[in-house]
This record gives sequence, C-alpha cells and structure tokens, in this order.
Amino acid sequence: MSSSDIFIGETIGTAILILLGGGVCAAVTLKASKARNAGWLAIAFGWGFAVLTAVYTSAPLSGAHLNPAVTLALALKDGGWSDVPVYWGGQLLGAMIGATLVWVAYYGQFHAHLTDSEIVGGPGAQETKAAEAREAEAGPVLGIFSTGPEIRHAVMNLATEVIGTVVLVLAVLTQGLNDQGNGLGTLGALITALVVVAVGLSLGGPTGYAINPARDLGPRIVHALLPLPNKGGSDWSYAWIPVVGPLIGGAVAAGIYNVAFA
Repeated sequence: MSSSDIFIGETIGTAILILLGGGVCAAVTLKASKARNAGWLAIAFGWGFAVLTAVYTSAPLSGAHLNPAVTLALALKDGGWSDVPVYWGGQLLGAMIGATLVWVAYYGQFHAHLTDSEIVGGPGAQETKAAEAREAEAGPVLGIFSTGPEIRHAVMNLATEVIGTVVLVLAVLTQGLNDQGNGLGTLGALITALVVVAVGLSLGGPTGYAINPARDLGPRIVHALLPLPNKGGSDWSYAWIPVVGPLIGGAVAAGIYNVAFA
C-alpha cells in the first residue's frame, strides 16, 4: 500500500465512520428528528453498522485501521512505524470531514434544537453557577460530536477508555489480517462491528466509549469551529482522556497479543 492510498483510504473510511456514527447520535438527540429519544441501543448498533460500512469501503486502500489506537497496536505488534503518521493524519482529517457532514445533514435540526428555549433557556431563565459551569464545559449538542463522562473522575474515566479499547484492539489483533496481509477481510469487518456494538452496550455507559482518539478529537475540533448558536463549550478539560486512554489501551492490547498469542 502506498502512502497516498493509505491516506486516502483512512480519510474516506473515517469520514464514513463519523458521518454514520455521529449521525445516529444526532438522530437520537436533536429536536425535529424522527429518531429522537430512540435510546442507547440505537446508538450502539448505529456505531457498529458505521464501523462495518467504513471498513468495507476503506479496506482495499488502507487496510481500514480507522483508529489511531489500532494503528499503534499494529505497529507495536509488527514493528512497522513508517506509515503511522500517514494513518493518523488521514484518520484525524476524515473524522473532521465526517463531523462536518453530520452538521450539514442535520442543519435544520441543529438550528431548531439550539434555538429552543426548553433546550438552551429563554429570556429570564434562571441558571445557577453550577449549571453555567456545566454549560461552559459541555454544550447541549457536544455529545453528537464527542464523548463525555456521566461521572467526572479522571482516573475512572481513563480506566474505562483503556479497558474498552483493549477489548476492541485485542479482537482486531487476534482475528488477524486477511490472506493478502492488507487489512481486515469480509468476516473481520463484521466481527469488528459486532465487537464495537458489544463494547458500546457493555462498557459505554460511563464515558460514551470513544475507544478511538480520532473519533473524539476530530469532531470536538469541528464542534469548536462550527457556527452553531448557543452551542456551549467543547469541554477541552476532558478532551485528553478519550485520546490518551485509547492509545494506552491499544498499547496494552498489543502487549497482551505479543505475550499470549505471538
């Protein structure tokens, strides 16, 4: 695989991943969406199908890493580091493109949601300092773009992201690459998608299961840049956890693989 193929494949694949994954979050969250309040089950399966579609699409070009933690784990497993920056660059760019496309697709719903007095408060609305502080940390639509904890505790939140990523990456490593050695095969794409659903249902409750640094950081940057009214803060004080946690998890998974399976 050439560097250009890797970059293009990861950009396209991660854009599809975030478009469909962020799209299901928008569908469940925003007013005037037919899927509003569909619940966590819809989100978990939506992200799983997003992974399935993205892997099928991008595997022929780049091997469909779509996740810096997966790229790191494969580099630690195989010793191939030269393409890591290309993978990471394509993943971050693709995540930002995907998040932007979610905004385009749901433009009317974003406007309706963020101008509704029940959502953002109207004239004379009373807000405590604690509520104002929470709004500064995470605005009313940030969850469409990136993750956040239900209980804010750095050590616990980091541990949750590490554990979830270990499960995901170890599943990717143990199923192996396809016979040509250039990425996940058809069955591998399905297995990975189902693992993402399993992680979401079982381990997603505490933090929203980023388990992918690009998936969280790219859309969070887009949230900060988009001209959304009353969007609130992007919660940068938390942003390091869904980046560092998955990278640690990927490294741990590679270590487990090298000790137990190699």
